[in-house]
Amino acid sequence: MKLLAGNWKMNNTLEEGADLMEALIEGLPAEVVGDVRVVVSPPFLQLPQIVHALWENAQIAVAAQNGHAADGGAFTGEVSMAMLRDAEVDAVIIGHSERRQYFGETDSDVAEKVQSALRNQLIPIVCVGEVLAQRKAGTYLEDTWNQLHAAFARVNPEDMSDCVIAYEPVWAIGTGEVATAAQAQEVHAYLRAQMEATFGVSDMPIVYGGSCKPSNAAEIFAQPDVDGGLIGGASLVAADFIALVELLKAS
Repeated sequence: MKLLAGNWKMNNTLEEGADLMEALIEGLPAEVVGDVRVVVSPPFLQLPQIVHALWENAQIAVAAQNGHAADGGAFTGEVSMAMLRDAEVDAVIIGHSERRQYFGETDSDVAEKVQSALRNQLIPIVCVGEVLAQRKAGTYLEDTWNQLHAAFARVNPEDMSDCVIAYEPVWAIGTGEVATAAQAQEVHAYLRAQMEATFGVSDMPIVYGGSCKPSNAAEIFAQPDVDGGLIGGASLVAADFIALVELLKAS
């Protein structure tokens, strides 16, 4: 399955988010989307209005940018996976490099969130990737796999096909740098092979995240083990995001 997810991060007012969603709905009718599963991931406050805007558009799914592993409790400021499911959200991004870097999320935290998402019928979009030091040391394949293995170690393999893996080389996020198509393919193929060898599962989408935009996406999307993208900055511009959907559809 080809999948393109737009992570809006901490951007857009309610009005700006509504305007962006309107432009995406207008620019992504069923004949444009085709076989591409499109996902938008707005900030928490915008989730209800985006879900409402998409009630009659099954071509586009909604993902939260984070969620707490517990179904409820004394966790001020947090939003549970159960709440997200009740709000009719479809998926949740888990373990994004910014959550790991700025908020101290560990592999154990990610694993708990993956289990909670599945328990609450949400699709986990599980992010893994190496920092620059790991890339330079040549340990990036093992380091990235260790993150992914930890995330799925306690998940029933029958549920893994419902998950999405997002490979994001941390050194290429928000830096203007981008992994080459060959670098992306190498890691995607390795992760897929490891998932098959370890869990007997290889059919989940593995998408690329890391400064992916219309100018460089075609070559990346053409790689045999790249099933799409987790898009940051380019997802905030309707024309760019629509162009990425069309490039992925054509790949």
